[in-house]
Amino acid sequence: MRTALFLLLLLAIAAVPGSLFSQRSSDPNGVTQYFAEHPDTAPILDKFQLFDVYTSVWFSAIYLLLFISLIGCVIPRAIHHARALRSRPPRTPAHLERLGTFSASEMAAGQTDAAGAVITPASAIEAARSVLRRSGYRVQLFDSKDLSVSAERGYLRETGNLLFHTALIGILISVGIGSGFGYTGQRALVTGQAFANVRVSFDSFSPGRFFTDGQLVPYRIKLNSFTAKYEEQNTNALGEPIDYTAKVTTYDGTSTKGTDQTIKVNSPLEIGGNQVYLLGNGYAPHITVRDPSGTIVFSEPVIYLAQDANLTSLGIVKIPDGLAKQVGIRSFFYPTAQKASDGSLASVNPDLLNPEISFVMYTGNLGINSGAPKSVYSLDVSKMTEVAGPDVATAAIHLKPGQSAKIPGGLGTISFDNMAPADQKGNLEKSVQRFASLDIHRDPTLGWVLFFAICVVLGLLTGLFIPRRRVWVKAVEQEDGGLRLEYAGLARGEDPGLESAVADIAARHSQQLGLKLTP
Repeated sequence: MRTALFLLLLLAIAAVPGSLFSQRSSDPNGVTQYFAEHPDTAPILDKFQLFDVYTSVWFSAIYLLLFISLIGCVIPRAIHHARALRSRPPRTPAHLERLGTFSASEMAAGQTDAAGAVITPASAIEAARSVLRRSGYRVQLFDSKDLSVSAERGYLRETGNLLFHTALIGILISVGIGSGFGYTGQRALVTGQAFANVRVSFDSFSPGRFFTDGQLVPYRIKLNSFTAKYEEQNTNALGEPIDYTAKVTTYDGTSTKGTDQTIKVNSPLEIGGNQVYLLGNGYAPHITVRDPSGTIVFSEPVIYLAQDANLTSLGIVKIPDGLAKQVGIRSFFYPTAQKASDGSLASVNPDLLNPEISFVMYTGNLGINSGAPKSVYSLDVSKMTEVAGPDVATAAIHLKPGQSAKIPGGLGTISFDNMAPADQKGNLEKSVQRFASLDIHRDPTLGWVLFFAICVVLGLLTGLFIPRRRVWVKAVEQEDGGLRLEYAGLARGEDPGLESAVADIAARHSQQLGLKLTP
């Protein structure tokens, strides 16, 4: 048990890095951003699997050792408990007065009970046996020098302890099976886009060891709108998020009839055996790039990843074809842009009050011709030349919705498109699209985990509140023909109610006999 407790503590400590570093299973974008911001330390941390803590070798080793240790605890205790349940209560001690909880009463010779029969040691012990059985004790009569009854109760306490530890093993097994046959995937959807539950549609996908593509239940989700509400009244919390709501339409299988549903932060969507959580959100400005003749070479909403609480966001645009040179763009989106004293921009509110984008542009080799996969959220400028930005003569390009500018070098133009309808050109709320990041999770053992978790609670409550105790009642014949009744109790562990329990048994025994005994 000491080993199990130590391993449990070690497992809790080992889980700490999972909350300090972004995990690929839940926040792949955060991992990508960490690599971009810390190119020297990130590979070292990755070697120690700090971005995959819960599937790492060292975490799994602690997990398996705890599992083995718990089994090693439960099996011997279960065997011992089964034998104890079949065993008889222990013999009555010869000297009950030596026990910590003891009381005795005497009655004169020839005393009769309520029915008028003379009370004998046998009838007195039989009455005690009846009282103890009604109180939930297992009883055993002993006839040696004096008649006595031995009783014990509280084996349910050990049963609860075994249930607690067995349920812990059940949780570990369920979680292991669930992680083996389940999967987790993420997909960022811009308003109006749809997602189909096929592997190629995920932005990132983390399958279990035994997962097969056949487990993907066919369904579709279309993001109709995303609404974010921010605090506007309380001056001490201006801009704090109050509510996020994603309105979606779901389609089961190949059905063309959709169902309108809502996803909130603490209200996931249940579909196809999956839980779809609202993981994050942000802005997706629509960017269009044209060549010198006006032909569109790039035109789509670009997902910008938030960098701070005011949603100052980073976006990457790559133009490999269509222009005279390959172009890479690193840009920042400011929902509520405001200039600082040094002339730099910052967003002072996450709401869309004064949107603006600053573009830093590069030309050269994007490094994607080799065919090696590259993250869409990072830009490798090692083989590129900055043509517009803080480090060259041409300043970074700043655009508001509806504005456009020329790309340096006569390569073409870039525009920040106003997505508001023609009759709402001044409506900033509709000028920039929103995106919602969805976390799709499948765990086939969720029901079992819940069942075992309930068993853990029941076992813990049983182990805490049911005392384990033994009680003895002995009838001792006196030389003058009188009868002395002795009561004693012994607890296994702390039992503050033992003394009152023994006193209650003595009182009920006296009532059963119809006597007022003399202490």
